[in-house]
Amino acid sequence: MLQRPLSAFLSVLFLLATLSISDIALANINSLESAINKAGRQRMLTQRIVATYAQVGMDIQTKKSKKQLKNAIDLFEEQLVELKHYRDSGKINQQLSKVTQHWQQMKKIASIPVNRDQAAELRDLAEETLRASHKVVIMLQDQSSNMTGRLVNISGRQRMLSQRMSNLYMLQAWNFTSSEYTSDYSTAINEFKGALVELRSSKHNTKEINRLLNKVRIEFSMLEKSLQQKDGEFIPLMVKLSADKLLIKMNTITQLYEELPELVE
Repeated sequence: MLQRPLSAFLSVLFLLATLSISDIALANINSLESAINKAGRQRMLTQRIVATYAQVGMDIQTKKSKKQLKNAIDLFEEQLVELKHYRDSGKINQQLSKVTQHWQQMKKIASIPVNRDQAAELRDLAEETLRASHKVVIMLQDQSSNMTGRLVNISGRQRMLSQRMSNLYMLQAWNFTSSEYTSDYSTAINEFKGALVELRSSKHNTKEINRLLNKVRIEFSMLEKSLQQKDGEFIPLMVKLSADKLLIKMNTITQLYEELPELVE
């Protein structure tokens, strides 16, 4: 009975370490659901890297943001190695090679001093890496014969959307006015909202999952209000903190879904 709460607690500590300053060793992937969770986290990291890059560029908690950027880069690298070891041959491994190609280009920009002139290119490369990483998740989910993998995917994707909303807000606050960013920003908000409804309606939720999803609903409502800037006024620090709270909660929920027994639809 203590296994799930303890695992969820450790998951929170894990992500808090990633969000702040700690360097940790990652556990090996030991199940298909674990692989889906980890591959899904790669999607989030593409978006977090752009968000923290913009935060550094705007001098928002600069020291902490630089550390978060480095941690996100390091974590993507570590998990990519783990995923390759998990699927060391076959179509998924081939797709991971495509992820690596996009990632290496993205990493080149993300790893050098922040330069506003390169922010748009970083974002484009992040989109390519995101699409390639998402395909890995879908390929892994297709190998799952139960509902658990799907729930892990949907929940894990909410982590990505929390950071996608954040990075698109940051880019707008950094005076990027691309209509593509504005459109993607609105889409991310709506997708997070729709997926949250789907997760909350799942008959497979435990009491703990429902409790945390309700907290996410409240947190998202607060974030949504913050995202609605008026007359060009931006509050990037408040949005960053709120998006990170969503990220931590959704990471815990995703871990709880991963630990569910095999589910039938």
